[in-house]
Amino acid sequence: MQSPPREMHPIARGGCALRVVIHLCPDFAAPGGSGGRADDGRAEYSVVPVHPRRKAREPPHDPTLREESGPGMKTLVLGGSQFVGLHTVRELVARGHEVAVLNRGRTETHLPPGVERLVADRRDAQSMRTALEGKEWDAVFDVSGFVMVAVGSNMSDLIDMLDGRVGAYVYTSSIMAYAPSGVFPWHESFPTVDEGPNTYGGFKKATEAALLERHGRTGFPASVVRPAAIYGPDNNIYDMEMATFLRLLRGLPIILPHDGLVTGSYGHVDDLCRAMVDMATHPKAAGEVFNITAEGVTANEYVSVLSEIVGKPADRVYMPSRYVGKLEKPAYSHLFGSFHHGVLSIGKAQDLLGFQPEYDFRRGHAQTFEWFMSAGLDSTVEAPADPLWFASYDFEYEARLAATLRAEQEPE
Repeated sequence: MQSPPREMHPIARGGCALRVVIHLCPDFAAPGGSGGRADDGRAEYSVVPVHPRRKAREPPHDPTLREESGPGMKTLVLGGSQFVGLHTVRELVARGHEVAVLNRGRTETHLPPGVERLVADRRDAQSMRTALEGKEWDAVFDVSGFVMVAVGSNMSDLIDMLDGRVGAYVYTSSIMAYAPSGVFPWHESFPTVDEGPNTYGGFKKATEAALLERHGRTGFPASVVRPAAIYGPDNNIYDMEMATFLRLLRGLPIILPHDGLVTGSYGHVDDLCRAMVDMATHPKAAGEVFNITAEGVTANEYVSVLSEIVGKPADRVYMPSRYVGKLEKPAYSHLFGSFHHGVLSIGKAQDLLGFQPEYDFRRGHAQTFEWFMSAGLDSTVEAPADPLWFASYDFEYEARLAATLRAEQEPE
């Protein structure tokens, strides 16, 4: 008989509080040692950052900064047509800043009125020089850097084009720049991945290094944000909340590797964009790296909360860890298949920027589900190919896999 969970007092650990929930489980074997709460009575424990409200050591907005005077900053968003880039544009416009976007001009998007559009391909240095020639900006927001990895473009070329012509350069990196660690939450000082630039995490690390090296050498005003998993309206990584909403609405199986015990940090896109604009206007942000996210949840907790939001029960199917990475097709969120936990500390951003996430996990996903339904995405028939992870979902394949897994788990 399973013992009831024991909820312990918050623990001060590594700059943020942790809520520790312990469930007794004789056969728990998830990687890294953190768990979740399953609807079927499976027992486990979870360690979840609470990120308590704290008094900032520095005010989030200094009254002498550019954004508080005149017509606002002149800003450039590299990307700007999808998800994080689009929400960055909206945040800047809402704050009264002048905004231009630079991209290939191939993606149909609905930019706010008054946003200038520059057309160039980051993989073509000459097209970038032509687009940027003779221009200066108070702040540049780089949300499209990954496109460069495919052709081995040199980040230093772009820095050369902009050095001395920008007041701030905010680079969007990723939690995947960190090396896996059994100690969490992860702080900005933790080791980064030891791999080449032809992987997502390796490229993010290499780009960070180029920017921070130039800052140290010439004062180039670069700062780096490392978000964890980002969700919210307009998300173009389709194997996260979008696919989960569809599975729940249609009563389809939800496959969870590692017994659903992998813990990850999740942050709303608008919280990320607020923090990025604050980084561009803070006098002490240059040369710094900031984690930005909200609380961490297990895969089990992720599904439970979304199930409550959608109002449909979750049909969970647990998949043994030995199958991870060996399936014919993707069958679950790429985050659920990780062999390590990824939980970030935001203590530094809280202290220096005054950052506090406006959206907790439940509220943020409830707002995202409202957008999902209003956009008519509940009637999606074909799985869109994921532009970033080159993944898609195949619900018929998932159903066959779920049946196979259930048959394996039936007692003889």
